Amino acid sequence: MKAFAHINACSVGEVIQLLAKYQGKAKLNAGGTDLLGVLKDRILPDYPELIINIKTITQLNSIEENDEGLRIGALTPLINIIASPLVEKTYSILKEAAVTVASPQIRNMATMGGNLCQDTRCWYYRYPDEIGGMIKCFRKGGKTCPAVTGENRYHAIMEARKCFAVCPSDMAVVLTVLGATLTIAGGGGTRDISVEEFFTPMGNVLVPDEMITMINIPKPSPVASQNFLKFTLRKPIDFAIVSAASLITIDRGICTDARVILGAVAWKPIRVSEAEGFLRGKELTEEVIAEGARLALVGAKPLSKNAYKVDIAKTLVKRAVAGC
Repeated sequence: MKAFAHINACSVGEVIQLLAKYQGKAKLNAGGTDLLGVLKDRILPDYPELIINIKTITQLNSIEENDEGLRIGALTPLINIIASPLVEKTYSILKEAAVTVASPQIRNMATMGGNLCQDTRCWYYRYPDEIGGMIKCFRKGGKTCPAVTGENRYHAIMEARKCFAVCPSDMAVVLTVLGATLTIAGGGGTRDISVEEFFTPMGNVLVPDEMITMINIPKPSPVASQNFLKFTLRKPIDFAIVSAASLITIDRGICTDARVILGAVAWKPIRVSEAEGFLRGKELTEEVIAEGARLALVGAKPLSKNAYKVDIAKTLVKRAVAGC
């Protein structure tokens, strides 16, 4: 690693002041499961001058429920999500996703906010500087995305243009299906945005003096079926090749509401609105579910080596909607 300054922050206010002072040359460290690898491999175009340890802000490690829903502090470890009776009772899809993230050691350290803010896993972007020099892809200021004509088997099949890296966050997929919002603190005060609005083609909407402080999840319908499915090569530890989350409400045999989200197919979790609209108002027969899955992937534009992800995504949508 290169040398950097290190500060243990005591409050959100202190973090905001430091981020403003360093103007993009400081990085936040929560669990460190992503950041430390990034620093060791020197994949960032600009190495940070300061690392701010935010694990010391204990009030951001919390899980609380009120009349409106669940409030989770951004520094809450994934293991706490898995162990929480509140999550198990009403927001079980959060646990379903959390237990699929990496290994037990990682889940003990990784935080909810960190899972949302982690950097892309694209191998061109992450190519270590010490092995032949940095690959200057579009995300690092280059003019092209090497994945378009190169090794692209795990890259985007939907909504990609100049960068074909996918959003690696499993928790973002289930938080999107639950309609969650994020509270963001910064020099200009606090603001709330939906998880859907948080991601951008090049990362996320955070400006240099901002951080996520809270995740707010409205109560889902008590009769809604919650499902999260994730396809990986090595089930215990891998990032998703494709994932799907669903929130389906059935009343007297008819689907009255449907939310379906795809993960690892684009730069953000993708809400498949056309499929949702088709499913509503219908009995969810095998034929109806199959057509909904087809509609979910109508906009897919796979690259040379990742068309297989379309079939996997359709299968996961079918299973998530059917609840199996």
